[in-house]
Amino acid sequence: MPGYVITYFPVRGRAEAARLLLADQGAEWKEEVVSIQKWMAGEVDLKKTAVFGQLPQFKDGDFVLYQSNTILRYLGQKYGLYGSNDKEKALIDMVNDGVEDLRQNYIRLIFQNFETGKQKYLEELPKQLCPFEGLLSKHAHGSGFITGSKISYADYNLLDLLQNHQNLAPDCLKSFPLLSAYVERMTSRPKLKVYLESEARKSRPFTPKK
Repeated sequence: MPGYVITYFPVRGRAEAARLLLADQGAEWKEEVVSIQKWMAGEVDLKKTAVFGQLPQFKDGDFVLYQSNTILRYLGQKYGLYGSNDKEKALIDMVNDGVEDLRQNYIRLIFQNFETGKQKYLEELPKQLCPFEGLLSKHAHGSGFITGSKISYADYNLLDLLQNHQNLAPDCLKSFPLLSAYVERMTSRPKLKVYLESEARKSRPFTPKK
């Protein structure tokens, strides 16, 4: 088995999409948990050696990566989740970049202005979700994956982000039938379902705050 190790804080956060991908592909990995308090206080040696001073860190044997989206693309290539030609890869990357844009908005809300900005954020959220609903509608009448009939690494990132928003506002997908059905399909995939129902997953909060 590959010697995968995810080093991250005791939350889902930026590492969760990679966990979803690995679980769904039947891969095993080890978790190395870093205290948020010690990291912020500069008491963790890894902070000095991390390429950009950030986590997650991902190890595949002796090979080490940082940056969550780079980790996803790497795993996407390893498991055949990155399209079959340059155009398919570009579309997957495009969707993943769109997920990242929305994730950045979500992160700013959670960590910078949650108390004063939540209502406005939720009012504007439908406009942010519409492109993903539209992308789903282009493939198999909305019953496929986000870029077509085959799952890609971007699907795991999108699923994680949608679940973050469902935690924030349980009815946020009510007016998006294709996205709602998409979440149900993804979370019903047998191997992924086992992980989602595991104590390891349930014990990790979405973020330090929520």
